[in-house]
Amino acid sequence: MADENKNTVFGITENLEALLCYAFGWVTGLVFLLVEQKNAFVRFHALQSLVTFLGLFIVSFVSGLIPVLGMLLNMLIFLLGVALWIILMIKAYKGERFKLPVVGDFVEQQLGKKQ
Repeated sequence: MADENKNTVFGITENLEALLCYAFGWVTGLVFLLVEQKNAFVRFHALQSLVTFLGLFIVSFVSGLIPVLGMLLNMLIFLLGVALWIILMIKAYKGERFKLPVVGDFVEQQLGKKQ
């Protein structure tokens, strides 16, 4: 990461801003994606948060429509979401550009390889 790329819109360190992308799931991911236009590290984490947690939210909503199996699926989705939330916040705070297997590739494709 280049030094000039460490600047953030809010004037805080990029690793803290990347952590905040995950703080309230897809909502903060969307906020930081819209607000942070220059820092590629933060934009990566913002879009990864948006895609991951909005995807889990939609899958959870749809599976909730299934009577019994849906409740069991939602418990698994919840546990997966909490585990991902913790892991992604820790990795972002450590300054790692941690890519989830499918989502990370999609995010890089959307942002362009240059970021």
